[in-house]
Amino acid sequence: MRYVTKIDDQEFLVEILDEKHIRINDKILDVDFESVSGQPVYSLIIGGKSYEAYVSPDEDKWEILLRGRLYQAQVEDEREKRLRAAGSTGASESGEFHLRAPMPGLVVVIPVEEGQEVKKGQVLLILESMKMQNELKAPRDGVITRIKVRPGETVEQKQTLLSVG
Repeated sequence: MRYVTKIDDQEFLVEILDEKHIRINDKILDVDFESVSGQPVYSLIIGGKSYEAYVSPDEDKWEILLRGRLYQAQVEDEREKRLRAAGSTGASESGEFHLRAPMPGLVVVIPVEEGQEVKKGQVLLILESMKMQNELKAPRDGVITRIKVRPGETVEQKQTLLSVG
């Protein structure tokens, strides 16, 4: 699978070749990437050099703390990028927005209900993944039009959780 990854203003084409090899643009690298004790801390070995990285999802991007520097990374597979470019512009100010699970997890709390007005940045749902609780927030002002999940329910990555109109 190939992914388009944007860090700062640079874009990289990342392809996972197998469990120990990736290609970044045209360069193939030997990698070892393991979670440390099920936490969002990862041991990363690239080309024989060892790094420790803290990786956390944040709304529509990933935050990576590596060697004392915080990086914001947006990752999407090539198909998603093509579809987004062809059609949608993300959370526009009009139309319905569908909040999708950024990763598989367990729905912990849904502090909103159908018909409720919400403001941009308001927590819509708390999803537990990798023993971390992640607050999924409204990308814009709107009204909750439909809630498709319940607390205690396990969800898959990209599953629609609720809609904001």
